Amino acid sequence: MTKSIVPGAVLVLLSGCNFTPAYTRPAAPVPGAWGGSDGPTKADAPRAANLGWQEYFTNPGLRDTIGLALANNRDVRVAALNVEKTGAAYGIERAGLYPTLGVSASGQQYRLPSSMAKLGGPMTVKEDTITFGVLSWELDFFGRIRSLSEQARQQYLASEQARVAAQLALVASVAQQYLAYAADSEALQIAQSTVATQKAYAELVAKSYQLGIDSELAFRQAQSQVEAARADVARFRGLVAADQNALDLLVGMSVPARILPRDLDSAGELRDVSAGLSSEVLLGRPDILAAEYQLKAANANIGAARAAFFPSVSLTGGIGTMSPQLSQLFGAGTGTWSFTPQITVPLFAGGALRAGLRVSEISRDIAVAQYETAIQSAFREVSDGLVRRAALADQLEAQRALLDSLNAAFSLSELRYEQGLDGYLNVLVAQQSLYGARQGIVATRLARQSNQVTLFKALGGRW
Repeated sequence: MTKSIVPGAVLVLLSGCNFTPAYTRPAAPVPGAWGGSDGPTKADAPRAANLGWQEYFTNPGLRDTIGLALANNRDVRVAALNVEKTGAAYGIERAGLYPTLGVSASGQQYRLPSSMAKLGGPMTVKEDTITFGVLSWELDFFGRIRSLSEQARQQYLASEQARVAAQLALVASVAQQYLAYAADSEALQIAQSTVATQKAYAELVAKSYQLGIDSELAFRQAQSQVEAARADVARFRGLVAADQNALDLLVGMSVPARILPRDLDSAGELRDVSAGLSSEVLLGRPDILAAEYQLKAANANIGAARAAFFPSVSLTGGIGTMSPQLSQLFGAGTGTWSFTPQITVPLFAGGALRAGLRVSEISRDIAVAQYETAIQSAFREVSDGLVRRAALADQLEAQRALLDSLNAAFSLSELRYEQGLDGYLNVLVAQQSLYGARQGIVATRLARQSNQVTLFKALGGRW
């Protein structure tokens, strides 16, 4: 049966000193309210922090793509492994608070010279020993081990929030790339339909040119417009292929064609989210929480550095058996015990202890600056997103009105050309303007939806 020596110093240990400075969260170095308007959101728009990504992204294909990315993306996998690693490191530091128990066995044989042997003459001594119980225990009177354990715990919590931040960033990146694929696919379709329309007109102008109705200039302009549209088709095909490659890389596997969008309509609309009235919502963002946990870890490390100036007390000991013959090791009269307290008092370390304390204090100041920088960056990200949301809403409304006008203008120019009232140049100009407006609508819709995704992420949407 294993026995151990438990010193009465346990009560002193539990009520020991702790030199870790009291933690106070730094004041947020940003205004209390947003710098930009919350934009044209509905009164009942939900907060991003109250929405999971499954609720925010309603399109089944997009949700399936995000699910595949969360399961296969290597960066997220590394973040999850970092959580496990820091958790194990925390376990190592926490174990220092408890005694190390074990069993040791040893055997030794040595010769005593005649000058040392009481019975006269040289003597050979043989000992076999088995010791049970406490092998080592550092009494944490001044909180050094507790400070190191707290530092490791805060780093573990920071890694957990870093994992959440990585997952949220991945969700946003996949959504934006999915929308880019949808927008470029729609732009490709517009370019292809424009090529078909312009080919038909070019054939009509060619016949008119042969009959002497249209000039060679009109004929050449019609041909050049077809070639320009064909170049756009090739360009958008390349963009769609590049979008798919980027999406496959984010997901970590080839995305099935059945869940890819045909255009922006098939990618689904996104909900508006409210930023609220106060910028304190930023404090719940996972990247800011991770920065604050790192700050707390640096704060705890100061306690460990301060404790290093004070004595270190450790105990070693155990009970066991000792015998000159291995066969008699557990016989009567072989019991033995040992108890060795040890205290180490630092007297001179060449300034290493003060330098270590200074390093820990500077590290804490660096962590404060990094925490404040994270808040400032987040504040700007949200403020820019809010301003851009309002601008994009107005821009999209104006471009839709422009598209309606250009559609009407193209129909009129087409009718006047067919009736012989105008030349082909008016049709060409109207067609170019209409094509540009249709592509502009696609680009603006993509910018608006990408901005909505950015706001969902920037406001701390739940991954």
